[in-house]
Amino acid sequence: MSPNPITAKKKPADTVALPYWIAEFALIRTALLTLCAAVIVSVAGVLLSDYKRQDASDLAEHSQRLRDAAYSRYAQVDNEKRDIRNFQHRFVELRQRGLIGDERRLEWLDAIRQTQEQLKLPPLSYEIEPQVVVQLEGPLDLGEFQLRGSRMHLHMELLHELDLFNFFQALRDSSYFAVQDCSIKRLGVVAGTPGASSLGADCTLNWITLNTAPKAPSLTVASPKGKS
Repeated sequence: MSPNPITAKKKPADTVALPYWIAEFALIRTALLTLCAAVIVSVAGVLLSDYKRQDASDLAEHSQRLRDAAYSRYAQVDNEKRDIRNFQHRFVELRQRGLIGDERRLEWLDAIRQTQEQLKLPPLSYEIEPQVVVQLEGPLDLGEFQLRGSRMHLHMELLHELDLFNFFQALRDSSYFAVQDCSIKRLGVVAGTPGASSLGADCTLNWITLNTAPKAPSLTVASPKGKS
């Protein structure tokens, strides 16, 4: 007779033995968690240290740029001070002689009169134009200064050609000018006339000065008034 399937006892299934390290995991769980925490803290510390190092490197580079800029400004100031010491005397001398500053027409005319009397030249005539800014052909760094010129047309009578060169040489000692052109012609005088001028000279002179460029006037815009 076959056994009753309902009442018959089931045979227990075969059990699988777990590895020993899983069975004993509870013994090392605390140490393993501590190791994981230590690794995480170590990695975080390394990353933070690298960030701080990069930040310190950027700060050092920025400080270096600031130091270089400060050194450049110091060197520039030192060069300017040295230039002032070297050229201050020359600058004062040029200003006293009338090259730097406003034009000195009265002093120019007085120098012409004194030179004429010194060389015992015949009376001369002149015509001077308003001062204008000189336009140079090549670039010239004048800083905040402008080169200005006052053109003078000068007519004088001479006993001989050397009088003209002596006149310009004596005049150059007291002022700054440039001879633009000069023409000499012989006058119709009787030969052998004592004290008579034999030559006539017409010259164009440019009296030179250096002065600061005028500042552009500031424009003030008035606010519109309200209508009542």
